Amino acid sequence: MRFLELLLVGLALLAGSNQVGRAADPQPYNVIFKPSGDPKLDLLLRQSSTLEQLRDKSPVGPFALIGRAEADRRNFVTVLESEGYDSGTVTITIDGFSLDNASLPQTLERAPAAPPVPVVVTVDRGPLYHIGEIGVAGLRGAIANRALGITTGEPAKATPILDAAINLQDALRNRGFAFAKVAEPVGYADPANHTLSLRYSVVLGPRVNIGAIKFNGLQYAKVAFLYQQIGLRPGQLYSAAGLDRARSDLLALGLFSSVSLKTAKFPTPKGQLPVTFVVRERKLHQVTVSAAYSSDLGVSSNVSWMDRNVFGEGQRLTLSLGANQLGSAGGKKIKLAPGYDVTTTYQIPDFWERGQSFIEQLQALREYLPAYNRTGVLADVGLSRPLASNLTANFGLSFTSERVEQENIDRRYVINQAPINLDYDTTNSLLNPTHGIHLTLRIVPSIKWGQKADLFVTTELIGDTYINMEAPGRGVLALRAVLGRIFGASQFGVPPDQRFYAGGTGTVRGFTYQTVGPQFSNGIPEGGTSIDAFEIEFRQRLGKHLGIAPFLDAGQVSASGAIFAGKLRVGTGLGFLYYTSIGPIRLDVGVPVNRPPGGASFAIYIGLGQAF
Repeated sequence: MRFLELLLVGLALLAGSNQVGRAADPQPYNVIFKPSGDPKLDLLLRQSSTLEQLRDKSPVGPFALIGRAEADRRNFVTVLESEGYDSGTVTITIDGFSLDNASLPQTLERAPAAPPVPVVVTVDRGPLYHIGEIGVAGLRGAIANRALGITTGEPAKATPILDAAINLQDALRNRGFAFAKVAEPVGYADPANHTLSLRYSVVLGPRVNIGAIKFNGLQYAKVAFLYQQIGLRPGQLYSAAGLDRARSDLLALGLFSSVSLKTAKFPTPKGQLPVTFVVRERKLHQVTVSAAYSSDLGVSSNVSWMDRNVFGEGQRLTLSLGANQLGSAGGKKIKLAPGYDVTTTYQIPDFWERGQSFIEQLQALREYLPAYNRTGVLADVGLSRPLASNLTANFGLSFTSERVEQENIDRRYVINQAPINLDYDTTNSLLNPTHGIHLTLRIVPSIKWGQKADLFVTTELIGDTYINMEAPGRGVLALRAVLGRIFGASQFGVPPDQRFYAGGTGTVRGFTYQTVGPQFSNGIPEGGTSIDAFEIEFRQRLGKHLGIAPFLDAGQVSASGAIFAGKLRVGTGLGFLYYTSIGPIRLDVGVPVNRPPGGASFAIYIGLGQAF
């Protein structure tokens, strides 16, 4: 027994000695960055550190840890220089030993797995260097200084210094030097004065004009029409930016799936550079099918056919046939007779002047809505033109002949209108915007013909904004506000279909469409002469394809014409989203918070694209 006890003790001591002599592999460690005094620099160091980024993702053994730290030290010096600290130094220690200490490998071999060894990064920034003399070989100083975008005396940071070469090259190529090349600068540090002098090398090449302009790949589009779009002519001074704008203008026509630009390798003896636009035309005809469902309005569907280039100059003809309100809720009954919407739209681009479009539309419709039933014919003509970047104006004339039934009273209306729309849009997507602002101002002077001509003016302002809370577009705060008022007529002096209504998607979800506002004694909506509504929701993506969107809506409609009057109604709910390559498929379930007597207890909306 005594022998066995001694044997066991000996084996335990042997095992312990082997454990002490064996290095932890991989070797756990913690990274400690001592503040440099420049928070932005400290953040850049952390973001560029493989010690930090790979600590948990890719553990390493003792010797590899030393190699990783040495690679980081060299990388940190580059970061310092990129921020203008050309004399800065970086020191890294592991468990208190410098990286070149001969005892460090042996120390790590004996280090246990716990606690993790400390890796300490100490940065001495040194003085901040500033840009000294700037020289550009082969170019006059005044031209170079304007184009470079940097000046003597500013901090010698790498990004603007390198960008200056690109800026100068772009400026030269926009001034006719199509083959100009500007090399990366050579820097000369002056440690005594803490300055960095720069030398840029330029090869100008010949100055050229635009030569013959050709289009390859055309099937239906006419060459003369495309010449009008690009705004370029042979003989004008070569400009790379002008060619890029021309390419963008061609893509904006909607006729081409791709547009690429090719220039000749050498200018002609006359100093002209031939240019070729290589295009791929989209299919001439397009068929589109869409459908949506809501528990208050039932099923709506639409099929359309479009010819995107009728006469070879971008004229667009669209024929659409829609069925609406199939299975819609009419009081406590479900209406099975659907309405219809037959529309013909013809659009002419560059009407009278470049950028201005002429739009002509003829529409026949029948609809069954909670507030009224309507059958009519509408004809519209209008112009659309850009006023500034992201700002578009639309104005025209419209004629409506209709019969509207409300409260079992059938009336005929003939209305002429002159709608004016101003639209400002910086959003990044039609079906799934994640940032930007969209503002629409609508002013519609109207004349209702009868025994006398009655004039009234409808005004409405709609604003949407999207705030990206989690990039890229995974968490978006979306807000909408609606304000509207009708001037010049009382509530019942305005035809029922021209009044304001709220309730449903676009105003207050959870309430049946048109039911927010004054009502007749039987619960049928009257419509009003003023409206205000607000919607807020947070769109959160879950994984790759799924998402949710809790929302809260509020709004009111008044018969007195006063904004922020009437009975405020509030709805809330949750949207469920499935993201596709086209846009999100969305199902919203809304619940009225202060439901009126006899009102629906919930509403469901299904469609393609976001709610707003």
